[in-house]
Amino acid sequence: MGFTPLAGTRAPVRVWTDPYAIEPQAAKQLRNIGALPWVQGVAVMPDVHFGKGATVGSVIAMRQAVSPAAVGVDIGCGMSAVRTSLTAGDLPDDLAGLRSAIEATIPVGFAQRKDSVDTRRIRGLEQAGWDDFWNRFAGLDRRVAQLETRAQRQIGTLGGGNHFIEVCLEQGGADEGRVWLMLHSGSRNIGKELAERHIGVARGLPHNVDLPDRDLAVFLTGTPEMDAYRRDLWWAQEYARRNRAVMLALLCGVVREHFPQVSYDESISCHHNYVSEENYGGVDVLVTRKGAIRAGRGDLGIIPGSMGTGSYIVRGRGNPDAYCSASHGAGRRMSRAQAKRTFSTEDLAEQTAGVECRKDAGVVDEIPGAYKDITEVMAQQEDLVEVVAHLKQVVCVKG
Repeated sequence: MGFTPLAGTRAPVRVWTDPYAIEPQAAKQLRNIGALPWVQGVAVMPDVHFGKGATVGSVIAMRQAVSPAAVGVDIGCGMSAVRTSLTAGDLPDDLAGLRSAIEATIPVGFAQRKDSVDTRRIRGLEQAGWDDFWNRFAGLDRRVAQLETRAQRQIGTLGGGNHFIEVCLEQGGADEGRVWLMLHSGSRNIGKELAERHIGVARGLPHNVDLPDRDLAVFLTGTPEMDAYRRDLWWAQEYARRNRAVMLALLCGVVREHFPQVSYDESISCHHNYVSEENYGGVDVLVTRKGAIRAGRGDLGIIPGSMGTGSYIVRGRGNPDAYCSASHGAGRRMSRAQAKRTFSTEDLAEQTAGVECRKDAGVVDEIPGAYKDITEVMAQQEDLVEVVAHLKQVVCVKG
């Protein structure tokens, strides 16, 4: 499809969807971002929608600056997936038992463990670096010092909202019916606490006083505030990655208990709320992806739809116009509140037919109808990624 420039911005804002289809609030946000003096350029993904401060589905390249709101409060949120040796024929007709076993092993929602998980006892989990990782907690913003125990107990927990764990079947091709495991989660409460504290600090800095949106406040390279944010940011991104790794290893263990013959390929993992140091056209930039994945040439990534529509494993094409990025999912087409007003539990049951999942009022805001059409989103970014596998969930666990 290629991109369309968004008119009326200082820095180039390239849009991988119909600019006229972007909700007015989100379009205003994008123009505000494009007006910032530090911005080199912006790439807007086809799942774009309004967010706090920066737009969800935006990739922002800045010179010697970074906006913590352009990362989001769930620092390091992202996806992990692994292909198994199982096929659809190995699965029982009733998947309720498998779903219950997953929910019994991995806490969901606001839950945390009674004690921190012993990572040394988890089969298949990378063991390197755990001690150093936790030792660095003492160097984080002192205002989160009291949260260390909670952070330790939330490692290997899912969270709520749009976070999920799924068992999926590959659709079409030579591997039709192959079973995949997939999950979506982030840095839990500790990432949120760190993000909110730094966003508050940024708002109070003198160079941010006259911004069109105070939520777009930035830190500047070479300042103690930037150094502090980057220290906490890198740690929270690592927390999110390790959190997903623990859950995926535990999930693999649950499936192994049910299907002892199972084996696993190498797993795939990607952030979609994070910062990366990159270079485009000889210019060093800090790239924030808020609701977007890196799609460098050959990079494997994961783009989910909703709890009833399936997901895609993709390989990046390395498109520099998009700062080597792609969408992070289907993207919401209505707010959670609107979804609850629009849909019923009967609608949810109908739209998730054939999926072993919650079908109660507590997850109506996650109904597939509240999201954009994932097939349209994928069609709009054919120059950003190629599809490796199309997956459809048969089990979906949500908080």
